[in-house]
Amino acid sequence: MPEQKKNIKVAVLAGGISNERDISLQSGKTIADALVRAGLDVISSDIAPDKLDILDDRSVDVFFLALHGKFGEDGELQQILEQRDLCFAGSGSTASRIAFNKIACKEAVQITGVTLPLHISVQDADSTEHLIELIRQLGTKVAIKPVADGSSFGVRIIDDVKTAAKAAIETSEKFGDCMIEQYIPGREITIGILNGKPLPIIEIKSKHTFYDFDAKYLDDNTEYLFDTIKDKKLIEKINTLAVECFNTVGCSHWSRVDMILSEDNVPYFLEINTLPGFTSHSLVPMAANKAGLTNAQLCLEIVNAATETFKKGGHIGAKKK
Repeated sequence: MPEQKKNIKVAVLAGGISNERDISLQSGKTIADALVRAGLDVISSDIAPDKLDILDDRSVDVFFLALHGKFGEDGELQQILEQRDLCFAGSGSTASRIAFNKIACKEAVQITGVTLPLHISVQDADSTEHLIELIRQLGTKVAIKPVADGSSFGVRIIDDVKTAAKAAIETSEKFGDCMIEQYIPGREITIGILNGKPLPIIEIKSKHTFYDFDAKYLDDNTEYLFDTIKDKKLIEKINTLAVECFNTVGCSHWSRVDMILSEDNVPYFLEINTLPGFTSHSLVPMAANKAGLTNAQLCLEIVNAATETFKKGGHIGAKKK
């Protein structure tokens, strides 16, 4: 790992305005503490669209985003940072926008050849009866998901087509764009990507129906398992697909790719999280720790990657002033 100058100043941006605000504040504190242990000069800022003063602080060398959800992962803040020609850690606005929209992300990664669950986009004019007919084409069990939200907010797994159709309309009314996705029975796996390289695969075993918000952040009974996939060729395939998805979307520095490994060992792509959580329950820090990196080393590597990206002209698709 390249040696980092000790007087670099990092501003950790957390909080925000989304449903995941509290998780973001936890992530931000963990990241700030890690960077302090790495020997950097660190300040923290609770940022929002109407609280951007920290971006005027010219003593800051790198902005480290620890935000989740809207005005965090959706590209809005990233675009502001790009327009101000500021150095920041994480993916740029273009990649963030694509990854945050589950349908746009699926469309983007298709060229990698990764297998995708079938899905339906719910339209405003869709009736319950029309959706019932469409859902039957996916199978009797489906996932109802807001297209643009994080931490599994609004996600429901339903095994009755009529109930699923009604739930889809309710979700669309509450969250906006909604999708109905084919349910793939199998093992939930996630692959952290650090600077274009895969971290150890984690298999998630939840006591819940799926890896929902409570399982992610509140339930200490959720299991995070390493080395559960024994086939080396399958591991290589999963890692290759995850990195290809990361690169195809245009992600930078770090992200997390979520998949389902089906009962016949086919990896199905679900989504990319461009600003993964950094709490005690979070997956990328666990995987990095498994790979021999402390939280301090992980965060320092992300900061180093951000400075290198900035030196080379910024993020892909960034509009300079």
